Amino acid sequence: MSSESDKHALPPLITAAARALRDSRRLVVLTGAGISKESGIPTFRDAMDGLWARYDPHQLATPEAFERNPKLVWDWYEYRREMVRQAGPNPGHRAIVDLETYLPHVVVVTQNTDGIHQLCGSSDVITLHGSMLSNRCSRNCQGDPTLIDVDDLVWDRDSGPPRCPHCGAWVRPAVVWFGESLPPAALERAFDLSNQADVMLVVGTSGVVQPAANLPFLARRQGAVIIEVNPSRTPITAIADWHLAGPSGQILPQVIAALAEISHA
Repeated sequence: MSSESDKHALPPLITAAARALRDSRRLVVLTGAGISKESGIPTFRDAMDGLWARYDPHQLATPEAFERNPKLVWDWYEYRREMVRQAGPNPGHRAIVDLETYLPHVVVVTQNTDGIHQLCGSSDVITLHGSMLSNRCSRNCQGDPTLIDVDDLVWDRDSGPPRCPHCGAWVRPAVVWFGESLPPAALERAFDLSNQADVMLVVGTSGVVQPAANLPFLARRQGAVIIEVNPSRTPITAIADWHLAGPSGQILPQVIAALAEISHA
């Protein structure tokens, strides 16, 4: 007959992953669209519903599309920004913040542009694809990037994006579009940290979007332990020491509970 404590025992895989995390001194957390989807933020393609269903997102998220029709692209991002504003951190985001309580060095590398990791309290976040909630001059006239606070500008918001107050070019979302390079400093730091990581926690990423998809393989080649949290198998699963199958909002709080238990044992 099982005892009451046995009924609440954490699964062995969870405990094993927590032990690996406890021993980490250089943890890198790589996150993708799956963790944001748990907060109610549709993935890139899932966002194409309602009035936007007739558009291909790959034809909107390009510099050429913005040049052809800045209002269309700006309106699409305003639609997506509103979804982000209505969302918030989920238990997966909060568990990643909690890791900082137990570990000496935690860096989040995210493919997401919604800013929720920062909002939730993660202290060191590398945003590979920029920020949907920020804006910049489309010409970067004052340096790369030339960030613009649109709240300080007055313009006809029904007509599309505002103009840069420095040069008059259109203001655009400060995200990385198809055909554009990732921010060199962010990309270099993400690769350097992956080279140095002793554990990489991969959360909610499909493992197919490059160059982020290479980071777990790079870390693995350098001897890092790979822990994957995802409801589905991905190309990363084959190299993972542990694949914790399920949404991050369910799995990661269990990992934190196990980490707390073994840290105070």
